[in-house]
Amino acid sequence: LMNDGYISYGQCVLQVFIFTSLAWSELAILTVMSYDRYAAICFPLHYEVIMNPSKCQWAVIAVWLSGSISGILYTSATFSITFCKAKIIHQFFCDVPQLLKLSCSNNYLGAIGVEAFMFLIVFICFSSIVISYIHIFSTVLRMPSDEGRSKAFSTCLPHLFVVSFYITTGTFEFLKPTSDSPTAFDLMISIFYTVIPPILNPIIYGLRNEAMKEACRKLRLGGQFTRKKTFLFCC
Repeated sequence: LMNDGYISYGQCVLQVFIFTSLAWSELAILTVMSYDRYAAICFPLHYEVIMNPSKCQWAVIAVWLSGSISGILYTSATFSITFCKAKIIHQFFCDVPQLLKLSCSNNYLGAIGVEAFMFLIVFICFSSIVISYIHIFSTVLRMPSDEGRSKAFSTCLPHLFVVSFYITTGTFEFLKPTSDSPTAFDLMISIFYTVIPPILNPIIYGLRNEAMKEACRKLRLGGQFTRKKTFLFCC
């Protein structure tokens, strides 16, 4: 916005912390949501007990606490290395693989160790989501009612789409070799996992909520009613 590609060291540290914390929180929320759908479809009569408000509050606290801890670990490990090359980041934000490329010694092994640990946690979360959906689909396919199967699939498929999209693009971005000159494809992949999933979340989940639907319906009807009153007043 300021036509300036400069970012200070402190701003870069803050950006890496916020990015890592929110990225991890997004994955943790998606994991909790897969368990929520597993409980709703596989144990519908016990759902209120399994996902009671107290457990949901603890789940939210665990999500944000784990996000903050991972952000602190990742940021501390990343900025413990010495940057001695030309400090040019070929990305539109402080991307960690690009930052590691600026190191000219082997002191980035600690950062790679933290990355390996976080990839292990990501794999555990992904495995939990896969196991949840194996149970979900096996339960849905045994449902005798076509309407019940359709409702269950309409509940699960948006979440499954966001999970697949987010994890696939994020993993591809972090595993592919970093380039000295960014291409349009590199920037597009980065946008896919940093921008699009947060934009899709309120659309996919919020507009499926009955309270949100009712609020949007009232807002739309209220706008139509106001336009009719204005038209009558003008007449």
